[in-house]
Amino acid sequence: MRILLFCGKGGVGKTSLAAATGVRLAELGKRTLVMSVDPAHSLADSFDIGAGLFHGQTADPYRISENLDIQEVNIQREIKKHWTEISTYITSILRTTGISGVEAEELAILPGMEELSAMMYVNQYRREGRYDVMILDCAPTAESLRFVSMPTTLDWYMKHVFPFQRTVMKAVRPLANRISPVELPPDTYFGNMLDLFKKLEGIDVLLEDPRITSVRLVTNAERMVLRETQRAYVYFSLHGLTVDGILVNRVLPEQISDPFFQEWRVSQQQILQEMDAYFAPLQPRRVPLFTHEVSGLERLRELSKVLYAEGEDPSLVTRTERPYRFEKIDGRYEVHLTMPFAAKGEIGLFKKADELVVEVGTLRRHIGLPTSMAALSPARARLTDRTLIIEMKETP
Repeated sequence: MRILLFCGKGGVGKTSLAAATGVRLAELGKRTLVMSVDPAHSLADSFDIGAGLFHGQTADPYRISENLDIQEVNIQREIKKHWTEISTYITSILRTTGISGVEAEELAILPGMEELSAMMYVNQYRREGRYDVMILDCAPTAESLRFVSMPTTLDWYMKHVFPFQRTVMKAVRPLANRISPVELPPDTYFGNMLDLFKKLEGIDVLLEDPRITSVRLVTNAERMVLRETQRAYVYFSLHGLTVDGILVNRVLPEQISDPFFQEWRVSQQQILQEMDAYFAPLQPRRVPLFTHEVSGLERLRELSKVLYAEGEDPSLVTRTERPYRFEKIDGRYEVHLTMPFAAKGEIGLFKKADELVVEVGTLRRHIGLPTSMAALSPARARLTDRTLIIEMKETP
């Protein structure tokens, strides 16, 4: 089974490219699900299924064509299905503050509920063997990073905090409920949390296995979007996920010769060259700007033919090695960078703002640093087994 995450800045065209990829995979005979993890769902609109504005048709897998289903996580339905005890308790607390019932129910939808619900479906479908490929149309970058970091955070909480918290609550609840202005959460609240955790067990292993999960970053040839894509590339790597594709959407086609677009063309060409250098050895795919809106199955099929070569399988594993990783060993911060075919004398290093710049001959590579290392500078480097290990320290 394969899991493909389509991520990027809001408005770059993630949904269309995820949907077109699903169309191609279904045509290749693979049982495919395209699932929207973005609270602002637009997947059904992309396929133009003709549903109402606030429909619920896609809350469960909805058949588009042979081998192709779509699903949009419906948080209200998920609360009734998975979060009943938690939501009920939070709603009761909010009502004691004077908030009306409807408002309390809305406020009881906590950040992360939608993402965790999506993860539960991914785990469920994997266990059932229902699909060959699951494509996740993710929310904008910040929410996507929360999505991939949740399993690790939840695992730590359940192992280190949850047992203690539940035990203490059992001991103090009878007395505390007599004097507290609000009731403490009942044990069923903790039981609900434990059930949810069991449904999520193993999802972190799936996400961090490059033979199963790959990230496809969708971007545009614009400076601001490129910067966010670079940061996303760093942070997905930091979370242990492998980025195996960069999709540059809405590139001006060569046939556009109107002088109005001349400056845009020059700007895009410059950004595209920077992308090629930054993301090497990945080769960004360029998707041209269409003359019409990409909506409906036929136009998504047209997009898939531009995005992929004839017969190409987008689910193939093309990258299992992360280009670089960040580590903290015995208090030392290190950057590990795969550097084949290079000798010691050919490598140069320097720091530029929050980026580490690596030079090999006439080639230069910019590596965005995570926040914990952004203020550090390269102190020394060594080349071991085709890997450049750069030790980062504070500048004296």
